[in-house]
Amino acid sequence: MKQVAPLAPVPARTFSQLLSSTRRGARLARLLTVTELHAWGAAPDLTEHAELVVGELAANAVLHGRANGRDFRLGLVFDPSHGRLRIDVTDARGDRSPQPPGASPDPDALCPGGRGLLLVAALADSWDTVPYPPSGKTVRAFLTGPPRA
Repeated sequence: MKQVAPLAPVPARTFSQLLSSTRRGARLARLLTVTELHAWGAAPDLTEHAELVVGELAANAVLHGRANGRDFRLGLVFDPSHGRLRIDVTDARGDRSPQPPGASPDPDALCPGGRGLLLVAALADSWDTVPYPPSGKTVRAFLTGPPRA
């Protein structure tokens, strides 16, 4: 009698990189995300959504979370068997938490920015902010794509 051995679960893939708190660092975070997800065999839709989410979170880290002499960190954790991706962007400014979409006093105001978290909320399954001691914060987003066979 021929028995089929159960498949071992595919281990989660992780990536972490410290990047300069500059526009170039934010762009590099986006490019590294795409490169890693391609290497891990993530679905194209998940990769595209992750690229946009990382771009917004990294830009926010550079614009609003920057402290002189401090970098920001990009972290990715991908579970291929469930198609689930966790994105962590950690910056040095724990005193400046992002406002949830729609929290501004006048959402119809014509201003050049402030809509990036609306995009993150639309593309991610969920997102939140957690403290990063001693003085920073991590903005974390979860995305789900199709599981890998």
